[in-house]
Amino acid sequence: MSLLPILCAVLSAPLVADSTFTNLTEPDQIRTFHEVTSRIRCICIPSITIKSCSFNNCTVSAKLKLFIENRIQKGENAETIVNKMVNGFGEDVLSDPVIQKFAESGNTGMVESVVHGFGENILATPDSTWINLSLILAGILGALLIYLYMKRKNPNSAARGSAPDATGKGETSFQKYLSEIEEKQK
Repeated sequence: MSLLPILCAVLSAPLVADSTFTNLTEPDQIRTFHEVTSRIRCICIPSITIKSCSFNNCTVSAKLKLFIENRIQKGENAETIVNKMVNGFGEDVLSDPVIQKFAESGNTGMVESVVHGFGENILATPDSTWINLSLILAGILGALLIYLYMKRKNPNSAARGSAPDATGKGETSFQKYLSEIEEKQK
């Protein structure tokens, strides 16, 4: 079993992680949605944007995405929404269905943050240093594991290279294998 497909999937995940679903249909609204969600941090995993956050793993961010859609449908532009996420939307936002759901479920902290603002920390300015370092370390570890696996599988291959084997006939291990099979079939 090759580790290469797994390694490729792990390393390519950041390339596909930047997509998100929206119910909006107008191209301008969709662009606004993507702009806002790429500028706001995920509530559950602050090292990624809310745009990259998976709907299945983070229900708070999923609901905030719906809230952002509602604000866009009310005609607010990206800059206004981002500014209000930082500084607060005010008491009139309590009539929004998403905020009402937060209140009904007892998530008063989220309601307060939307009304009064999350502050500058909601802005997506993730430091990619740790992410890049983690990916590099994962790649090195993967390459090391592949090397150790190959070495364990055939310990003499590195030392032997293409030199003749111990019998002096110069047969490769594959040729030996084929000749053994032919002998057993006789």
